[in-house]
Amino acid sequence: MIDDEAAIRKSFVLALEDTEYSVDTAESGEKGIEKERENNYDLIFLDLNMPGLNGVETLRILRTIDDKVPVYIVTAFYQDFLHQLRDLENEIINFELIQKPIGQDQIVLAVKSILEGPITF
Repeated sequence: MIDDEAAIRKSFVLALEDTEYSVDTAESGEKGIEKERENNYDLIFLDLNMPGLNGVETLRILRTIDDKVPVYIVTAFYQDFLHQLRDLENEIINFELIQKPIGQDQIVLAVKSILEGPITF
């Protein structure tokens, strides 16, 4: 999870601590990029509204490292970034959006369905 808010990062850690998934966090786009270069993750959750590199700029760089890893932008500010997100789509940079707030159960379901396929009930 790449997010400048410690509480958001902690919510992802807490949501997934009792699952088979391991979680790593980064407090900035720059740190997230550095960690992706070192670890090559299976899934990335990314905030848009961050100081330094915002989520759009971070995603552009992440895609130069790995253009296949699923990236889910988790934000309450997608309207503020709508033009930039459309630019990403026009550049054929793949991502999905999840709107904040997102609860711990939603986090677990999202991760399971992204990594394992659709969940059936």
